[in-house]
Amino acid sequence: MRSLAWKSVLPLTVVVIMAAAVVGYAAEESDMTGNVATHKSFGKSGESGEAPQDQDPAATAPADDGNAYTPRRTEQNARVGAVFEKDDSGDHFCTASVVQSPGRNMLITAAHCAYDADAGSTVNDLVFAPDYRDGDEPTGLWKVKKVIVDDRWAKSQDEDLDVAFLILDKKDGKQIQDVLGGNTLGIDRGFDNEVKITGYPTSRDTPISCQNRTTKYSDTQMRIQCTDFEGGTSGSPWLADYDPKSHTGTVIGVLGGHEGGGDQDDVSYAAYFDDDVAVLYRRAQDMD
Repeated sequence: MRSLAWKSVLPLTVVVIMAAAVVGYAAEESDMTGNVATHKSFGKSGESGEAPQDQDPAATAPADDGNAYTPRRTEQNARVGAVFEKDDSGDHFCTASVVQSPGRNMLITAAHCAYDADAGSTVNDLVFAPDYRDGDEPTGLWKVKKVIVDDRWAKSQDEDLDVAFLILDKKDGKQIQDVLGGNTLGIDRGFDNEVKITGYPTSRDTPISCQNRTTKYSDTQMRIQCTDFEGGTSGSPWLADYDPKSHTGTVIGVLGGHEGGGDQDDVSYAAYFDDDVAVLYRRAQDMD
């Protein structure tokens, strides 16, 4: 299984708009205060393996469908980042991304990245490092102040509800969407879509990306073949229809769901975004 998994069953390990605001690039709710949870391995959240070979970010073109590559530093990729606990002194264990919201401060990731099933509570002291590379954080660390998951995920870790929205504090007086922009959320987009997935394997300090078409695994789960999506990639956004003119794409899934995203590095899953995810998204906006 992928992502930085919590060492018990922490359900596996987030995006929306306003390109004009982009700067510097071509269920259960809880305030983030209290005791810090201990990460446990589940799915693709935080177990590392062999990293794919880096390519020169200045010269990298998208690899063949299904093959991971090191993406360039672009405004699109800058909306994806590594998730740490408390600060960046430890390992990053999941991936999240910016989605548009009225509050302009929202991420999307996998629920198992942000909810501790053993403790029965959201994970405290999460921080987000967008566009993280080799310790460099162009816009710094952003503190998560609230986690929203479906109540049914909290009770039973239903793999079809492995989605979480994270609300961030301001940084230097700005919301994250004011700095990086955000992608839209896609509901009921069907099971056959060309997507780009970007995530942060725990074994490396640069992201990987992959393009391929999604397929239907079940009525509630999508599947994709992409190499090297190992531990740490839980929560990676499945981005469709990126428009370079508007600087936005549509997140139609996040790596997670079945088997916490999958127990093979080269095959990944995502819960299908249906009305349940739309309701959760509206709830997250109301909690902002």
